[in-house]
Amino acid sequence: MTQLSHPHRTRILPPSPITVSEKNRRQEKQNALAMRCRVVFERLRPQLIDTHYNCYIAIDPESENYFIDPTLKGITQKIRDAYGNPDRVKLTIFRLNDTGTCGRLWV
Repeated sequence: MTQLSHPHRTRILPPSPITVSEKNRRQEKQNALAMRCRVVFERLRPQLIDTHYNCYIAIDPESENYFIDPTLKGITQKIRDAYGNPDRVKLTIFRLNDTGTCGRLWV
């Protein structure tokens, strides 16, 4: 049996410099954003579900503006076209179906 001359590494990246309290603060902020977007989504869904069933909808809770596209790639491109790649714009993406579930993305 050959012995390795270096110790076995289990991580590719160093440990995260973010503290547990900072992670919790960020998670709470994300959850608050999702809840604000969900309120707008629930108000819009009855109007849009028949004509855009199973399409993606990205909602900005501040302005209540939204984008609709049948593909995830299309919706993300519409977001980039409208907002660029800023650090502060936060949207939540839903699916126009019975549950609205497609996961959450912060763009």
